[in-house]
Amino acid sequence: MKEFYADLHIHIGRTTSGRAVKITGSKTLTLTQILETASTRKGLDIVGIIDCHSPEVIEEINRLLTQGELTELEEGGLRFQDTTLIPGSEIEIYDQFCHGPIHVLAYFPTLLQMKQFSNWMSQHMKNIHLSSQRIYCNGRTLQQKVYELGGLFIPAHVFTPFKSLFGKGVQRSLTEVFDPNMIDAIELGLSSDTMMVHQIKELQAYTFVSNSDAHSLGKIAREYQKLRLAAANFAELKKALHEQQGRAVIANYGLNPLLGKYHQTVCAKCGEQLVNQAIHCTNCGSTQIIKGVATRIQELSEDFSNTRQRPPYIHQVPLDFIPGIGPKMLERLLQAFGTEMNILHNVTLEQLEQIVPSKIAILIDQARTGQLAIAVGGGGIYGKIQAD
Repeated sequence: MKEFYADLHIHIGRTTSGRAVKITGSKTLTLTQILETASTRKGLDIVGIIDCHSPEVIEEINRLLTQGELTELEEGGLRFQDTTLIPGSEIEIYDQFCHGPIHVLAYFPTLLQMKQFSNWMSQHMKNIHLSSQRIYCNGRTLQQKVYELGGLFIPAHVFTPFKSLFGKGVQRSLTEVFDPNMIDAIELGLSSDTMMVHQIKELQAYTFVSNSDAHSLGKIAREYQKLRLAAANFAELKKALHEQQGRAVIANYGLNPLLGKYHQTVCAKCGEQLVNQAIHCTNCGSTQIIKGVATRIQELSEDFSNTRQRPPYIHQVPLDFIPGIGPKMLERLLQAFGTEMNILHNVTLEQLEQIVPSKIAILIDQARTGQLAIAVGGGGIYGKIQAD
């Protein structure tokens, strides 16, 4: 068994022709750029690119296979240099059972199965070319199709106030919309972590994943996980999510939830941060309240004896969040140490101090061990690192 780093939620901004896929995604966020960045700069072993249903993206994958830059793996996934691509799709569900839209992630072992899924979705979707589009079928029907094609099904960023399972999608239970037996993992999202959701009883059956939901190249791997696998492929990933044959998620790495842009309850009108159960703003009197993730998790938590052992969730700040690290400083670090994974996990403080000023080296060391002071985020605005 070996250890592998994986970020399973990365968007595509544009195709090679310039056609928009994720409209809010960066224009530089193309399939090829993602793969090159993940492999040579970030140091990720596995990436889930979740807009691979788009027909032009499928064409690009085909072209890379023909050119020999991608290789299909026997156990599922496609190999690019040192990184395995798991093709996926993000879909919006808003059926008759939902109280609000829900985003979910579906992954497939081969390009053929991704094509079949895309063709099926095009019959239930207005624009198959775009990311995160609404599908006109119910949640269980979508799950059944994903499973029929040998895929994985994961509810995305499940506590964020908009377009998520517990944000608005259901009142109390995922069973209101989904078959609990056809869920492979739960994606926590940037404003929560394992300990926060420790007392949500129905989630104890599932492995937690932490992913970046990257809308730009720089945000790839701002959250990720370490996996114990025999090899970096789809079949091994599936075993890890179900903790089979020694495979497992052995650590989650992510932002301190206080840095998440939806952690705190906030007034939508004036931006005032409010106490958890506020129903009106104490600053301007507005009742337009964006309920924070922390508040929603409290509502869903129960008093029960939770005996499930979880891997550690390590609060870690991405390098580009750290004050003083701009593009030139980051490039200097990468030239010296290779990849961000190497900098965050292997390089010593002494080695850092040989490349960057001591103050920056200390901030990096504090960031990767969760020791930095933080101003809390909420209402769509990220928290901030407070450095002296």
